[in-house]
Amino acid sequence: MADESRVRKVQDRIHQTVAGMLGRRIKDPRLGFVTITDVRVTGDLQHASIFYTVFGDEEDRKGTARAFESAKGIIRSEVGKALGIRLTPTLEFILDALPETAASLEDALVAARMKDAQIAELAEGASYAGDEDPYRHPEEDEDWDDDEWDDEDDALEEDGLEDDVIDAGETEADEDDAGEDD
Repeated sequence: MADESRVRKVQDRIHQTVAGMLGRRIKDPRLGFVTITDVRVTGDLQHASIFYTVFGDEEDRKGTARAFESAKGIIRSEVGKALGIRLTPTLEFILDALPETAASLEDALVAARMKDAQIAELAEGASYAGDEDPYRHPEEDEDWDDDEWDDEDDALEEDGLEDDVIDAGETEADEDDAGEDD
């Protein structure tokens, strides 16, 4: 298995060789306006996948694929001479889907921007549902009436019973026991 730097060098050399052959050596009329976008080589340098794009319609793409298939032997022999390694890798030509993927991604981004703009436009004129301040405020609560508690305190003071009020947990017997300990 070759190290990564050697694999990268082989990939670059194959890329240069194939791209150079498209203009000089291969004169097939089926070959459209082709760009070699990427070359991937296996770690053992036995197989190379060559990715390409074609400017044109579907018919141009099919014609270019047929032209690459018919010229595969010539291209492989040139690659072998350029590389100078013992075994020349087998070549596979793959139509690169990157331009179509990029176009569909761009369309999706445009659609998302339009939806964001529509939502922002709707949000400008929108108002919140319900009360302006939906939270309860104890000082304004109708169930809680401070006047009722003040009236009870005043009544206890008038009767002189305010000092006799016992905490809920204490009884009079507990108070007597506490006084005997002193």
